[in-house]
Amino acid sequence: MPGRYFEKLVWRRRKELPELVELWRERLARWRRQPSVVRVERPTRPDRARALGYKAKQGFVIARVRVRKGGRRKPRPRAGRKPAGLGVKKLTPAKSLRWIAEERAARKFPNLEVLNSYYVAEDGMFKWFEVILVDPHHPAIKSDPDINWILNPANRGRVFRGLTSAGKKSRGLRKSRGIPEAKKRFKRKFKGR
Repeated sequence: MPGRYFEKLVWRRRKELPELVELWRERLARWRRQPSVVRVERPTRPDRARALGYKAKQGFVIARVRVRKGGRRKPRPRAGRKPAGLGVKKLTPAKSLRWIAEERAARKFPNLEVLNSYYVAEDGMFKWFEVILVDPHHPAIKSDPDINWILNPANRGRVFRGLTSAGKKSRGLRKSRGIPEAKKRFKRKFKGR
């Protein structure tokens, strides 16, 4: 219940309540001056972190990652090209910004494995995500039946092979590709009329 309370009354209304608007404005001003990957003491959205598998115990680490918004920025080629072959604008990476954030966190903490991540904030230039990392060598993780599947060698470097939630979504492995199953059935049913 506390998680749902937080979600409904605090997170969803962060842009309505004046005190929350001011809090987030100060927060983003502070976060912009920090490095792009920062280890944080506790999650900014505890309800979301808990839902994604985070536990407030040893072996779990939260990293806040700042990623620049927009498409891929490439330098303009100096040698001759046809205008069509310049390849400067309208280049979109095949990865989502959340997956890119997870990879950056994994590179910063090479001894940890990425469990999951979630959106925290954005401004005109950046997006911030919090990445949940797990230490597979920690005794508290080894003895926890909920999370010790991450010890399996098949899960080593899982973020770089697209095995996290963000990676699977970018790879198109979600069941519903746009239209949910219920709507598809509904459309089929009324197609003949």
